[in-house]
Amino acid sequence: MHSSLGTRLLSSMPSNIFMDSMIVWAVIMLISMCIGGYFMIRKFLKVLPKNDGKSKLDWQNHWVETSRYLWTDESKEFLDKLVKPVPGPFRDIAKHSIAAEIGRIALEEQAKEVTRDHCIKGYISATPKRDNKFLVAFLNKNQIDYKPYEHLMQK
Repeated sequence: MHSSLGTRLLSSMPSNIFMDSMIVWAVIMLISMCIGGYFMIRKFLKVLPKNDGKSKLDWQNHWVETSRYLWTDESKEFLDKLVKPVPGPFRDIAKHSIAAEIGRIALEEQAKEVTRDHCIKGYISATPKRDNKFLVAFLNKNQIDYKPYEHLMQK
């Protein structure tokens, strides 16, 4: 009688495989939430207004909208080529921020249209230094001389 009671109690306890899988899923969920939170905080910080009353996103939208008429089909295609190495989920965001920087540069130079020169300058100044190796590889692959832009890569 005593042994049948012990057998029933043991069979109602979850198996070690089940408990281990629960721990693994809990760790995966925690890591996923941390990664998502990191990107949410970054986005939130971009939306906060700066000293001039506009946020970083407001300025990006401003430069994109005011320079829209300067973009040619060729410059749009070149920008698409530049952001091609960016992972798909982040490509649109990267393209928008790079386009804003390119537009700002073109407007400050009072250019008639956005050129490859503006695109390269804007890409360099809009991206972190760690991404410059991708740009150099891209320019070498497409046989574009990047020597005039090396000083921008040092900043």
